[in-house]
Amino acid sequence: MSQAFYQNYRLGVVGGGQLGRMLIQSAIDYNIDISVLDPDPNAPCRSLASEFTQGKLTDFETLYEFGKRCDLVTIEIENVNTDALKKLRDEGVKVFPQPEIIELIQDKRIQKQFYADNDIPTADFILTEDATEVRENASFLPAVNKLGKEGYDGRGVQIIREEKDLEKAFDAPGLLEKLVDFDTEISVIVARNEKGETKAFPAVELSYHPEHNLVEFLFAPAKISAEVERKAEELALRVIDTLGMVGLLAVEMFVTKDGDVLVNEVAPRPHNSGHQTIEANVTSQYEQHLSAIVGAPLGDTKAITPSVMVNLLGEDGHQGLAKCEGLDSVMAMDGVKTHLYGKKITKPFRKMGHVTLIGSDTEALKSDARRVKETLKIVSE
Repeated sequence: MSQAFYQNYRLGVVGGGQLGRMLIQSAIDYNIDISVLDPDPNAPCRSLASEFTQGKLTDFETLYEFGKRCDLVTIEIENVNTDALKKLRDEGVKVFPQPEIIELIQDKRIQKQFYADNDIPTADFILTEDATEVRENASFLPAVNKLGKEGYDGRGVQIIREEKDLEKAFDAPGLLEKLVDFDTEISVIVARNEKGETKAFPAVELSYHPEHNLVEFLFAPAKISAEVERKAEELALRVIDTLGMVGLLAVEMFVTKDGDVLVNEVAPRPHNSGHQTIEANVTSQYEQHLSAIVGAPLGDTKAITPSVMVNLLGEDGHQGLAKCEGLDSVMAMDGVKTHLYGKKITKPFRKMGHVTLIGSDTEALKSDARRVKETLKIVSE
Protein backbone atom coordinates (compact mmCIF):
# COMPACT_ATOMS: atom_id res chain seq x y z
CA MET A 1 0.00 0.00 0.00
CA SER A 2 1.07 3.54 -0.69
CA GLN A 3 2.57 5.56 2.15
CA ALA A 4 -0.20 8.05 1.37
CA PHE A 5 -2.34 6.04 3.77
CA TYR A 6 -0.22 7.33 6.62
CA GLN A 7 -0.62 10.98 5.60
CA ASN A 8 -3.70 12.82 4.36
CA TYR A 9 -5.40 10.18 2.21
CA ARG A 10 -9.18 10.15 2.54
CA LEU A 11 -11.57 7.42 1.46
CA GLY A 12 -15.19 8.48 0.98
CA VAL A 13 -17.95 5.93 1.58
CA VAL A 14 -21.37 6.69 0.11
CA GLY A 15 -23.79 5.16 2.58
CA GLY A 16 -23.43 4.87 6.33
CA GLY A 17 -25.12 1.58 7.21
CA GLN A 18 -23.75 -1.59 8.76
CA LEU A 19 -21.60 -2.44 5.72
CA GLY A 20 -19.84 0.89 5.97
CA ARG A 21 -19.48 0.41 9.73
CA MET A 22 -17.67 -2.91 9.28
CA LEU A 23 -15.58 -1.44 6.45
CA ILE A 24 -14.40 1.32 8.82
CA GLN A 25 -13.51 -1.29 11.44
CA SER A 26 -11.15 -2.89 8.88
CA ALA A 27 -9.83 0.44 7.55
CA ILE A 28 -8.72 1.49 11.03
CA ASP A 29 -6.07 -1.26 10.94
CA TYR A 30 -4.50 0.44 7.90
CA ASN A 31 -4.68 4.02 9.21
CA ILE A 32 -7.19 4.89 6.49
CA ASP A 33 -9.39 7.90 7.30
CA ILE A 34 -12.95 7.39 6.13
CA SER A 35 -15.52 10.09 5.41
CA VAL A 36 -19.14 8.95 5.26
CA LEU A 37 -22.22 10.41 3.57
CA ASP A 38 -25.65 9.24 4.75
CA PRO A 39 -29.11 10.81 5.10
CA ASP A 40 -29.66 9.39 8.60
CA PRO A 41 -28.18 11.58 11.36
CA ASN A 42 -27.95 8.44 13.51
CA ALA A 43 -26.44 6.19 10.85
CA PRO A 44 -24.38 3.21 12.16
CA CYS A 45 -21.19 4.79 10.74
CA ARG A 46 -21.59 8.14 12.44
CA SER A 47 -19.62 7.43 15.61
CA LEU A 48 -16.78 5.64 13.79
CA ALA A 49 -16.18 7.81 10.71
CA SER A 50 -13.37 10.38 10.69
CA GLU A 51 -15.88 12.76 9.09
CA PHE A 52 -19.64 12.35 8.77
CA THR A 53 -21.85 14.31 6.36
CA GLN A 54 -25.62 14.10 6.54
CA GLY A 55 -27.13 14.28 3.07
CA LYS A 56 -29.15 12.56 0.38
CA LEU A 57 -27.19 9.95 -1.62
CA THR A 58 -29.22 10.52 -4.78
CA ASP A 59 -28.77 14.31 -4.81
CA PHE A 60 -26.15 15.38 -7.38
CA GLU A 61 -24.74 18.41 -5.56
CA THR A 62 -24.66 16.74 -2.15
CA LEU A 63 -22.72 13.73 -3.42
CA TYR A 64 -20.46 15.79 -5.70
CA GLU A 65 -19.47 18.22 -2.91
CA PHE A 66 -18.84 15.31 -0.56
CA GLY A 67 -16.69 13.46 -3.10
CA LYS A 68 -14.54 16.47 -3.96
CA ARG A 69 -12.94 16.24 -0.52
CA CYS A 70 -11.89 12.61 -1.08
CA ASP A 71 -9.06 10.85 -2.89
CA LEU A 72 -11.16 7.74 -3.53
CA VAL A 73 -14.92 7.16 -3.35
CA THR A 74 -16.69 3.83 -2.91
CA ILE A 75 -20.25 2.76 -2.06
CA GLU A 76 -21.98 0.56 0.50
CA ILE A 77 -25.39 0.85 -1.21
CA GLU A 78 -26.27 1.06 -4.91
CA ASN A 79 -29.01 3.70 -4.72
CA VAL A 80 -26.68 6.67 -5.35
CA ASN A 81 -26.34 9.49 -7.91
CA THR A 82 -24.06 8.04 -10.58
CA ASP A 83 -23.89 11.31 -12.55
CA ALA A 84 -22.13 12.89 -9.57
CA LEU A 85 -19.76 9.91 -9.36
CA LYS A 86 -18.96 10.24 -13.08
CA LYS A 87 -18.16 13.94 -12.70
CA LEU A 88 -15.89 13.19 -9.74
CA ARG A 89 -14.14 10.45 -11.72
CA ASP A 90 -13.68 12.79 -14.71
CA GLU A 91 -12.14 15.39 -12.39
CA GLY A 92 -9.54 12.98 -11.03
CA VAL A 93 -11.19 11.40 -8.00
CA LYS A 94 -10.95 7.61 -8.17
CA VAL A 95 -14.37 5.96 -7.99
CA PHE A 96 -14.63 2.19 -7.44
CA PRO A 97 -16.74 0.38 -8.36
CA GLN A 98 -16.98 2.39 -11.56
CA PRO A 99 -20.15 4.52 -11.94
CA GLU A 100 -21.25 2.79 -15.15
CA ILE A 101 -21.18 -0.58 -13.39
CA ILE A 102 -23.22 0.79 -10.48
CA GLU A 103 -25.76 2.07 -13.04
CA LEU A 104 -25.98 -1.33 -14.70
CA ILE A 105 -26.58 -3.07 -11.37
CA GLN A 106 -29.08 -0.43 -10.15
CA ASP A 107 -31.57 -1.67 -12.76
CA LYS A 108 -32.31 -5.40 -12.66
CA ARG A 109 -33.61 -5.18 -16.24
CA ILE A 110 -30.26 -3.93 -17.55
CA GLN A 111 -28.43 -6.36 -15.29
CA LYS A 112 -30.36 -9.33 -16.71
CA GLN A 113 -29.84 -8.16 -20.27
CA PHE A 114 -26.11 -7.93 -19.57
CA TYR A 115 -26.09 -11.62 -18.63
CA ALA A 116 -28.00 -12.56 -21.78
CA ASP A 117 -25.74 -10.44 -24.02
CA ASN A 118 -22.60 -12.00 -22.55
CA ASP A 119 -23.79 -15.64 -22.47
CA ILE A 120 -23.69 -15.71 -18.67
CA PRO A 121 -26.11 -18.45 -17.55
CA THR A 122 -29.17 -17.07 -15.79
CA ALA A 123 -32.89 -17.87 -15.55
CA ASP A 124 -35.05 -17.14 -18.60
CA PHE A 125 -36.75 -13.76 -18.34
CA ILE A 126 -39.13 -11.32 -20.03
CA LEU A 127 -38.85 -7.54 -19.62
CA THR A 128 -42.15 -5.87 -18.69
CA GLU A 129 -43.24 -2.24 -18.50
CA ASP A 130 -46.24 -2.52 -16.17
CA ALA A 131 -48.74 -4.86 -14.53
CA THR A 132 -50.69 -5.19 -17.79
CA GLU A 133 -47.66 -6.64 -19.56
CA VAL A 134 -47.07 -9.02 -16.67
CA ARG A 135 -50.67 -10.27 -17.02
CA GLU A 136 -50.22 -10.64 -20.78
CA ASN A 137 -47.43 -13.12 -20.10
CA ALA A 138 -49.44 -15.49 -17.93
CA SER A 139 -48.20 -18.40 -20.03
CA PHE A 140 -44.69 -17.75 -18.66
CA LEU A 141 -45.75 -18.66 -15.11
CA PRO A 142 -44.60 -19.75 -12.59
CA ALA A 143 -42.26 -16.78 -12.38
CA VAL A 144 -40.77 -14.13 -10.14
CA ASN A 145 -41.84 -10.54 -10.81
CA LYS A 146 -39.05 -8.10 -9.93
CA LEU A 147 -39.01 -4.32 -9.98
CA GLY A 148 -36.31 -2.94 -12.25
CA LYS A 149 -35.17 -0.31 -9.76
CA GLU A 150 -35.07 0.27 -6.00
CA GLY A 151 -35.84 -3.26 -4.89
CA TYR A 152 -33.62 -4.52 -2.06
CA ASP A 153 -33.68 -6.63 1.14
CA GLY A 154 -36.60 -8.65 -0.16
CA ARG A 155 -38.59 -5.62 -1.36
CA GLY A 156 -39.56 -5.39 -5.01
CA VAL A 157 -39.87 -9.16 -5.45
CA GLN A 158 -43.11 -11.13 -5.89
CA ILE A 159 -43.48 -14.82 -6.67
CA ILE A 160 -46.33 -15.35 -9.15
CA ARG A 161 -47.04 -19.05 -9.38
CA GLU A 162 -50.41 -19.03 -11.12
CA GLU A 163 -52.89 -16.67 -12.76
CA LYS A 164 -54.70 -15.79 -9.53
CA ASP A 165 -51.40 -14.35 -8.23
CA LEU A 166 -51.19 -11.84 -11.10
CA GLU A 167 -53.00 -9.25 -8.98
CA LYS A 168 -49.70 -8.90 -7.04
CA ALA A 169 -47.79 -7.81 -10.17
CA PHE A 170 -45.81 -4.57 -9.98
CA ASP A 171 -47.27 -1.72 -12.04
CA ALA A 172 -43.83 -0.37 -12.97
CA PRO A 173 -40.94 -1.36 -15.27
CA GLY A 174 -39.60 -4.73 -14.21
CA LEU A 175 -39.16 -8.27 -15.39
CA LEU A 176 -40.66 -11.70 -15.17
CA GLU A 177 -38.03 -14.30 -14.34
CA LYS A 178 -38.80 -17.98 -14.77
CA LEU A 179 -39.11 -19.66 -11.38
CA VAL A 180 -36.05 -21.90 -11.06
CA ASP A 181 -36.45 -25.41 -9.64
CA PHE A 182 -33.22 -25.15 -7.67
CA ASP A 183 -31.52 -27.44 -5.20
CA THR A 184 -29.85 -24.67 -3.19
CA GLU A 185 -28.96 -20.98 -3.28
CA ILE A 186 -25.31 -20.01 -2.93
CA SER A 187 -23.15 -16.91 -3.05
CA VAL A 188 -19.57 -16.48 -4.23
CA ILE A 189 -17.83 -13.21 -3.40
CA VAL A 190 -15.05 -12.19 -5.78
CA ALA A 191 -12.66 -9.25 -5.90
CA ARG A 192 -10.69 -7.56 -8.66
CA ASN A 193 -8.11 -4.77 -8.45
CA GLU A 194 -6.95 -2.28 -11.10
CA LYS A 195 -4.22 -4.65 -12.28
CA GLY A 196 -6.86 -7.26 -13.12
CA GLU A 197 -5.86 -9.58 -10.26
CA THR A 198 -8.88 -11.58 -9.07
CA LYS A 199 -9.68 -13.84 -6.14
CA ALA A 200 -12.78 -15.71 -5.02
CA PHE A 201 -14.02 -16.62 -1.57
CA PRO A 202 -15.35 -20.18 -1.12
CA ALA A 203 -19.04 -20.59 -1.91
CA VAL A 204 -21.51 -20.24 0.95
CA GLU A 205 -25.05 -21.60 1.21
CA LEU A 206 -27.98 -19.27 1.89
CA SER A 207 -31.20 -20.07 3.74
CA TYR A 208 -33.97 -17.47 3.34
CA HIS A 209 -36.88 -16.39 5.52
CA PRO A 210 -39.95 -18.04 3.91
CA GLU A 211 -41.99 -14.82 3.77
CA HIS A 212 -39.64 -11.84 3.70
CA ASN A 213 -36.97 -12.99 1.20
CA LEU A 214 -34.15 -12.11 3.63
CA VAL A 215 -31.23 -14.39 4.48
CA GLU A 216 -31.83 -16.01 7.90
CA PHE A 217 -28.85 -18.37 7.98
CA LEU A 218 -25.61 -18.72 6.03
CA PHE A 219 -23.64 -21.97 6.01
CA ALA A 220 -19.95 -22.15 5.10
CA PRO A 221 -18.78 -24.21 3.38
CA ALA A 222 -21.78 -24.69 1.11
CA LYS A 223 -23.00 -28.29 0.92
CA ILE A 224 -22.23 -28.72 -2.79
CA SER A 225 -20.00 -31.00 -4.83
CA ALA A 226 -16.46 -30.04 -5.78
CA GLU A 227 -17.60 -29.79 -9.41
CA VAL A 228 -20.42 -27.36 -8.58
CA GLU A 229 -18.01 -25.34 -6.40
CA ARG A 230 -15.60 -25.08 -9.33
CA LYS A 231 -18.37 -24.02 -11.74
CA ALA A 232 -19.65 -21.40 -9.30
CA GLU A 233 -16.21 -19.89 -8.71
CA GLU A 234 -15.42 -19.77 -12.42
CA LEU A 235 -18.79 -18.17 -13.16
CA ALA A 236 -18.40 -15.49 -10.47
CA LEU A 237 -14.91 -14.62 -11.70
CA ARG A 238 -16.22 -14.48 -15.26
CA VAL A 239 -18.90 -11.98 -14.23
CA ILE A 240 -16.46 -9.56 -12.55
CA ASP A 241 -13.95 -9.88 -15.41
CA THR A 242 -16.64 -9.27 -18.05
CA LEU A 243 -17.77 -6.19 -16.13
CA GLY A 244 -14.14 -5.05 -15.78
CA MET A 245 -15.10 -4.01 -12.28
CA VAL A 246 -12.68 -2.89 -9.57
CA GLY A 247 -13.84 -3.77 -6.08
CA LEU A 248 -15.82 -6.54 -4.40
CA LEU A 249 -18.71 -8.32 -6.12
CA ALA A 250 -21.15 -10.70 -4.44
CA VAL A 251 -22.61 -13.11 -6.99
CA GLU A 252 -25.77 -14.87 -5.81
CA MET A 253 -26.54 -18.07 -7.72
CA PHE A 254 -28.99 -20.95 -7.99
CA VAL A 255 -27.71 -24.52 -8.11
CA THR A 256 -30.26 -26.48 -10.13
CA LYS A 257 -31.24 -30.06 -9.37
CA ASP A 258 -29.14 -31.28 -12.30
CA GLY A 259 -26.03 -29.44 -11.11
CA ASP A 260 -26.11 -26.34 -13.30
CA VAL A 261 -25.24 -22.95 -11.81
CA LEU A 262 -27.26 -19.84 -12.76
CA VAL A 263 -26.51 -16.25 -11.79
CA ASN A 264 -29.42 -14.67 -9.92
CA GLU A 265 -28.24 -11.19 -8.92
CA VAL A 266 -25.03 -9.38 -8.01
CA ALA A 267 -24.07 -6.63 -5.55
CA PRO A 268 -20.97 -4.46 -6.19
CA ARG A 269 -19.90 -4.06 -2.55
CA PRO A 270 -19.49 -6.00 0.70
CA HIS A 271 -22.51 -8.21 1.19
CA ASN A 272 -24.63 -10.00 3.76
CA SER A 273 -23.29 -13.30 2.43
CA GLY A 274 -19.74 -12.39 3.47
CA HIS A 275 -20.10 -11.34 7.11
CA GLN A 276 -18.74 -14.67 8.38
CA THR A 277 -15.39 -13.98 6.68
CA ILE A 278 -14.49 -11.62 9.56
CA GLU A 279 -13.95 -14.60 11.86
CA ALA A 280 -13.85 -17.60 9.52
CA ASN A 281 -11.47 -16.63 6.67
CA VAL A 282 -7.85 -15.51 6.46
CA THR A 283 -9.00 -12.24 4.87
CA SER A 284 -12.41 -10.68 5.52
CA GLN A 285 -14.57 -9.34 2.71
CA TYR A 286 -14.03 -5.84 4.11
CA GLU A 287 -10.24 -6.10 3.99
CA GLN A 288 -10.53 -7.51 0.48
CA HIS A 289 -12.74 -4.66 -0.70
CA LEU A 290 -10.24 -2.12 0.65
CA SER A 291 -7.33 -3.93 -1.01
CA ALA A 292 -9.14 -4.10 -4.35
CA ILE A 293 -10.12 -0.43 -4.53
CA VAL A 294 -6.80 1.00 -3.31
CA GLY A 295 -4.73 -1.17 -5.67
CA ALA A 296 -3.13 -3.37 -3.02
CA PRO A 297 -2.47 -7.11 -3.46
CA LEU A 298 -5.59 -9.17 -2.80
CA GLY A 299 -5.63 -11.25 0.39
CA ASP A 300 -5.87 -14.99 0.98
CA THR A 301 -9.55 -15.99 0.84
CA LYS A 302 -9.13 -19.43 2.37
CA ALA A 303 -11.58 -20.51 5.08
CA ILE A 304 -9.92 -21.18 8.43
CA THR A 305 -12.91 -22.98 9.93
CA PRO A 306 -16.50 -23.97 9.11
CA SER A 307 -18.99 -21.32 10.15
CA VAL A 308 -22.65 -20.41 10.33
CA MET A 309 -23.98 -16.86 10.27
CA VAL A 310 -27.35 -15.84 11.75
CA ASN A 311 -28.97 -12.57 10.74
CA LEU A 312 -30.47 -10.66 13.66
CA LEU A 313 -33.70 -9.10 12.42
CA GLY A 314 -36.08 -6.84 14.27
CA GLU A 315 -38.90 -8.89 15.77
CA ASP A 316 -42.31 -8.74 14.14
CA GLY A 317 -44.66 -6.43 16.01
CA HIS A 318 -41.85 -4.33 17.51
CA GLN A 319 -40.99 -0.78 16.44
CA GLY A 320 -39.15 1.84 18.45
CA LEU A 321 -36.01 2.08 20.61
CA ALA A 322 -34.17 -1.22 20.23
CA LYS A 323 -33.05 -3.54 22.99
CA CYS A 324 -31.55 -7.06 22.97
CA GLU A 325 -33.11 -9.95 24.81
CA GLY A 326 -31.04 -13.09 25.44
CA LEU A 327 -27.66 -11.52 24.65
CA ASP A 328 -25.96 -12.83 27.80
CA SER A 329 -27.03 -16.40 27.01
CA VAL A 330 -25.64 -16.18 23.48
CA MET A 331 -22.38 -14.58 24.63
CA ALA A 332 -21.86 -17.53 27.00
CA MET A 333 -21.84 -19.99 24.07
CA ASP A 334 -18.48 -21.23 22.77
CA GLY A 335 -17.35 -20.10 19.32
CA VAL A 336 -19.93 -17.35 19.06
CA LYS A 337 -19.26 -13.75 17.97
CA THR A 338 -22.04 -11.15 18.05
CA HIS A 339 -22.02 -8.05 15.84
CA LEU A 340 -24.59 -5.35 16.60
CA TYR A 341 -24.96 -2.60 14.00
CA GLY A 342 -25.55 0.43 16.21
CA LYS A 343 -29.10 1.02 14.93
CA LYS A 344 -31.05 2.78 17.66
CA ILE A 345 -34.48 2.09 16.18
CA THR A 346 -35.83 -1.37 15.44
CA LYS A 347 -38.73 -2.29 13.19
CA PRO A 348 -40.03 -5.63 11.92
CA PHE A 349 -37.37 -7.55 9.95
CA ARG A 350 -34.86 -4.67 9.92
CA LYS A 351 -31.27 -5.95 9.87
CA MET A 352 -30.00 -5.13 13.36
CA GLY A 353 -26.94 -7.34 13.61
CA HIS A 354 -25.54 -10.79 12.98
CA VAL A 355 -23.98 -13.64 14.90
CA THR A 356 -21.18 -15.83 13.53
CA LEU A 357 -20.58 -19.28 14.97
CA ILE A 358 -17.29 -21.08 14.28
CA GLY A 359 -16.22 -24.65 15.01
CA SER A 360 -15.23 -27.95 13.42
CA ASP A 361 -18.61 -29.75 13.56
CA THR A 362 -20.95 -28.28 10.92
CA GLU A 363 -24.05 -30.07 12.21
CA ALA A 364 -23.38 -28.87 15.76
CA LEU A 365 -22.94 -25.33 14.43
CA LYS A 366 -26.32 -25.52 12.69
CA SER A 367 -27.97 -26.68 15.92
CA ASP A 368 -26.32 -23.85 17.87
CA ALA A 369 -27.37 -21.36 15.19
CA ARG A 370 -31.01 -22.34 15.66
CA ARG A 371 -30.54 -21.87 19.40
CA VAL A 372 -29.14 -18.37 18.78
CA LYS A 373 -32.13 -17.56 16.57
CA GLU A 374 -34.56 -18.68 19.27
CA THR A 375 -32.68 -16.95 22.12
CA LEU A 376 -31.44 -13.57 20.88
CA LYS A 377 -34.30 -11.23 20.03
CA ILE A 378 -34.23 -7.57 18.96
CA VAL A 379 -37.34 -5.97 20.42
CA SER A 380 -38.53 -2.47 21.24
CA GLU A 381 -38.57 -0.93 24.69
